[in-house]
Amino acid sequence: MDAKHSSSPDTPAARLLAWYDRHARDLPWRARPGETPDPYRVWLSEVMLQQTTVAAVAPRFTAWVARWPDVVSLAAAPDEDIMAAWAGLGYYARARNLVKAARAVVAEHGGRFPATEAGLRALPGLGAYTAAAVAAIAFGERAVVVDANVERVVARLFAITTPLPAARPEIREATDRITPDARAGDFAQGMMDLGSSICTVKKPQCLLCPIAEDCRALAEGIAETLPAKAPKKKRPYRHGTVFWIEDKGRVWLVRRPDKGMLGGMRALPTGPWADERPGLAEAPGKGPWTMLNETVVHGFTHFELELALASSEGEPTDPAAGEWWPIADLGTAGLPTLFARAAERLKRNED
Repeated sequence: MDAKHSSSPDTPAARLLAWYDRHARDLPWRARPGETPDPYRVWLSEVMLQQTTVAAVAPRFTAWVARWPDVVSLAAAPDEDIMAAWAGLGYYARARNLVKAARAVVAEHGGRFPATEAGLRALPGLGAYTAAAVAAIAFGERAVVVDANVERVVARLFAITTPLPAARPEIREATDRITPDARAGDFAQGMMDLGSSICTVKKPQCLLCPIAEDCRALAEGIAETLPAKAPKKKRPYRHGTVFWIEDKGRVWLVRRPDKGMLGGMRALPTGPWADERPGLAEAPGKGPWTMLNETVVHGFTHFELELALASSEGEPTDPAAGEWWPIADLGTAGLPTLFARAAERLKRNED
């Protein structure tokens, strides 16, 4: 099963591309037939879509490009505006890398993205997947693009039973074997669409699949079991306290350190995140503090965090360490989801 150097219509790539030409999803970052792909929109969408669904990204992408329509305008934007616009999309290191890459494109490449996978890979924050996707989709370079959807399709197509993540090199090598020289970008997008709509995690619609005749997992009756995954390790549990200081209809917000979890984001102040409940340790004001009889739990990639909620009125200990924000306009502060949820509960308590 090797389509890399073949123009034959009797290959998985040819069958997939014919299907894609009829059934491609209409997405706001995709070039329509006859249009030239915009590298900025392709790059931005790929970064936004990491660990985030198409349904969640589509409206956020549209609002983003309305505000920053090209890489030059994004590179010139203040960091705090970009981080606030990213709020709710999660994995905030992506936003920090987005800024770094945009500024590198402007400073080092005159505002034009490098047109090769190697050149793109040299930009800050562009990993192997993103560089390959932009190279293939925006510039037509033959590059091997493997996201979670492609991973699933290829694992089934070749009946790769090695559990993830150990199977990834084998899956990439198999994807390389069927990636065509021509239309590699359309092939990658077609594989993504196939995984999203037909070769789904549960109950794949194999009767509708354009490459079903090539699928070894279907022939062996194991399609729905693939890709196999190694057992998940239980995530550790950590604890913290989030603090709400209110004064004259305003709440005290801080900016989290650039390095670390939720770096650079506006947030309610917290104490340490530790294995044991820290109570009022490192409280940002003298109090007195009222502890709510509820908590907020949030799952990060490597641990679960439970935050106790504490509120007080008055002044923060260090007035220069943050800013007052009108409670009525708190939705415009760009708080990460964790702190937005905590703020909603604390606001209800204060009402």
